[in-house]
Amino acid sequence: MTVQELPGDAAYRPTPPPAWQPRTDPGPLLPDPEPYRVLGTDAAAAVDQELLLRLYAELVRGRRYNAQATALTKQGRLAVYPSSTGQEACEVAAAMALEERDWLFPSYRDTLAAVARGLDPVQALTLLRGDWHTGYDPHEHRIAPLCTPLATQLPHAVGLAHAARLKGDDVVALAMVGDGGTSEGDFHEALNFAAVWQAPAVFLVQNNGFAISVPLAKQTAAPSLAHKAVGYGMPGRLVDGNDAAAVHQVLTEAVERARRGGGPTLIEAVTYRMDAHTNADDATRYRGESEVDVWRAHDPILLLERELTRRGLLDDRVRNAAAEAAETMAAALREQMNADPVLDPMDLFTHVYAERTGQLREQAAQLTAELDAAADAEGEAR
Repeated sequence: MTVQELPGDAAYRPTPPPAWQPRTDPGPLLPDPEPYRVLGTDAAAAVDQELLLRLYAELVRGRRYNAQATALTKQGRLAVYPSSTGQEACEVAAAMALEERDWLFPSYRDTLAAVARGLDPVQALTLLRGDWHTGYDPHEHRIAPLCTPLATQLPHAVGLAHAARLKGDDVVALAMVGDGGTSEGDFHEALNFAAVWQAPAVFLVQNNGFAISVPLAKQTAAPSLAHKAVGYGMPGRLVDGNDAAAVHQVLTEAVERARRGGGPTLIEAVTYRMDAHTNADDATRYRGESEVDVWRAHDPILLLERELTRRGLLDDRVRNAAAEAAETMAAALREQMNADPVLDPMDLFTHVYAERTGQLREQAAQLTAELDAAADAEGEAR
């Protein structure tokens, strides 16, 4: 309510502002009451078989990638690895829904999405190894740096998408976040700006059930995370995050809508994190094995295999080809990660500023002097 100053006794009578009515009809923005599914439904018949086979090969490769990266943590070659085992359908579909000119904004758990988009697995894991700032050139690959602080990649995605729209570039930004990230202020700010600006952005929330150990019910009382879209004035979509065909369809539709100028979309993919939060987490402290077993029966690879088998598309040749390609990738990753990297301490000052500040120049000179002194001392010791 506002206060309108009127003469006499009517002074300061409260009156509604002219914009008190809803700016947007909320009906079309509401998500479906149940997660959208394709596999195992009549809609599966319309899915191109080549797409299904490509999804299958990428899911198998993604599962092997997760297993190999997890093993590298146990061998001391990775400092930490947030596995996406069980979430491969979301990761792969996100990469496949984008055109080459589009941008992907991943979180720390989304290295598989980056790999599925074409990034070298070693480069995708470099940050988690602690070797380099990010491990790859974001502009070259159209993949923003892996974001460890929760949800901070979302405003970045909106900024890039809005800038592309202002420039007239035919570019869409797809930002990935977990259910825990929706409790961050950056989530609110990103969605609000995206809707007001009608930015060509798509937000994919992978609801895997837990923010580390905090279940979703302790984070929100909303009917679903997809319902949050209505409050910002954008459509919300609810999809089965383990149904690779469904996730790919929903994401593709949202990307195409954004590219046409239709604005942003919030998508909640209901999935499950089969492994612990990271290799440093003990998931048995907050969930039981029986719960995990229920989701194993809804494994994204298993769901896709059923559809391929029903169509007569999955035989030993297809299985072996997918497994062999995945093992080739894992072997190359293992070999390269087992090689000790050559590190240059002066890289600390690279790519911080386009031109070094006076303070950075001073620090670089100090480090150079210390390295030279250490080298001289080592030479004298010999």
